[in-house]
Amino acid sequence: MKATPTLLCIPDISGFTEFMSGTDFDLSSKVIPTLLNKIIYSNKIGLKVSEIEGDAVLFFKTGKMPSIRKLIEQCENFYLEFYEQLETLKNQFKEEKDAPKIPEVLGLKIILHYGEEVTSTKVGNRIKLFGEDLIVAHRLLKNKIRMDEYILISEGLSNYYKEHDLDKEFDWGELKKNYTEYDHVGKIHYHYINLKPLVQR
Repeated sequence: MKATPTLLCIPDISGFTEFMSGTDFDLSSKVIPTLLNKIIYSNKIGLKVSEIEGDAVLFFKTGKMPSIRKLIEQCENFYLEFYEQLETLKNQFKEEKDAPKIPEVLGLKIILHYGEEVTSTKVGNRIKLFGEDLIVAHRLLKNKIRMDEYILISEGLSNYYKEHDLDKEFDWGELKKNYTEYDHVGKIHYHYINLKPLVQR
């Protein structure tokens, strides 16, 4: 298998474990699949789905990359569509006692990473990804960010778009920097921005 430069995008539902454990199963079994479907159908820039992982969707793209503006707009769209779906579900299931928990507990974080150490193979009707950069993207789901809803842009991705001033691409909040050190992978630097102000505008 040949390694291919690949964009990895993981929209991940925050609050998933709390919601699943503290909510009627019949309700949660309707809510979570609906939200995952909303994420998948909110994809407007030709990202491909590799896996659906319980509380997350693993998107990828090879070949020509979108502009950084298009990529950020896609993340905005993921979040706004997700947020609207939370409110729709709360109203749809308003007779259920746990309905208020839907927008109170659940949120969305989005991991963006770009790397050259990704290979793929077809398993059934899905493309299965392998490689160190896939490990990095998944590790970044566990980080030092003290908020539930955000976009994380790895150093690998910011280096790819290095001719752009990332700070100027966001008009709703402040882009911040941090890093997390992981076993077997080392220190990974990243930018991040809070998504919540998007729905407060």
